[in-house]
Amino acid sequence: MNNIMNPIRFLTRRRRAERIDITDILSWIWLFAGTLAVLVPVVWAGLSSLKPAAEITRFPPTLLPRAAVEQTVSGFDKPLSLWQVTIDGETREMAMVRRIGLKAQMVDPVSPQKPISVDVKSITPVQRLTVATQNYADPLTRFNFLTFLKNSVFVTFVATVLTLLVNAMAAFALSKYRFRGDKTVFVIIISTLMIPLAVVMVPAYLVVVGVGLADNLWGVILPTIASPTAVFLLRQYMLTIPDELIEAARVDAASEFCIFWRIILPLTAPALAVLAIFSVLWRWNDFLWPLIVLNSRENFTLQVGLNAFQGEFSVQWHYILAMTFLSLLPVTIVFVFLQKYITTGIAGTGMK
Repeated sequence: MNNIMNPIRFLTRRRRAERIDITDILSWIWLFAGTLAVLVPVVWAGLSSLKPAAEITRFPPTLLPRAAVEQTVSGFDKPLSLWQVTIDGETREMAMVRRIGLKAQMVDPVSPQKPISVDVKSITPVQRLTVATQNYADPLTRFNFLTFLKNSVFVTFVATVLTLLVNAMAAFALSKYRFRGDKTVFVIIISTLMIPLAVVMVPAYLVVVGVGLADNLWGVILPTIASPTAVFLLRQYMLTIPDELIEAARVDAASEFCIFWRIILPLTAPALAVLAIFSVLWRWNDFLWPLIVLNSRENFTLQVGLNAFQGEFSVQWHYILAMTFLSLLPVTIVFVFLQKYITTGIAGTGMK
């Protein structure tokens, strides 16, 4: 009950207890507008992913997934779509044979006779709520998207684990050891943030090819492990850990790796959680680097596989929306489990 009341108490609290201040109104408007700005595109994508292909491009668009009602008419090989037709002030339900410009050829679906020509402005489609589950089933069964999904999970998981481990060790050395040039090394690492990605992309690809990791998932993972942002985030947080803890562990004959593994890492958990969220977002949504490194379809990640639905003359939006919405689920799950560490981790990096 307290967990339910806390958000309500937070959203309804006011600057002054006796009356509502203008800043309260502006805060509520800002929160409401921000929520809509984030939520509406996600809801729209989710509902559109359940629409048939023809309904996604229909204008004016509809919010709920609907599909045209079709009926088998004698004398025609394929089912015909049903339309509400207004003729001489009378509305009838008829089937469309074909459409030529601004005229449509319509027949009575019960007793079809010679088609009659009507103005398209006087007809409206007969629709019903329809959930197009094939938008999800077809890519997963016919287009190897389960393989793409497995590759993305592998790349994201392994890259995140290695990113946490490698950058935590670098941050530990830069924050708790004193050696000649330690500040210079840290400045050089941070200065790499100013190097554009396009500058290092070609040399990085040549290195990947040279070590034989082209068209390999490890070629996607290894070049992205070291991150100056991660080193900065973890180093600033580790500076808040008292040096006396490390000295006490050394007195107890603890090795340096034992100090790092059993003392520093547990105390740095909030910052590691923040970095884990960032790393999952970076790896899961990465498109350009996997597109450059990977050539074989069986090695494609999810984002590269989505590009297969975009051709030169047509785009299969129903498949793209379905798989895009599906790709949001792992990131959302990670964020839900780790979001409580975000405030603690980011706030701690600015201390000391």
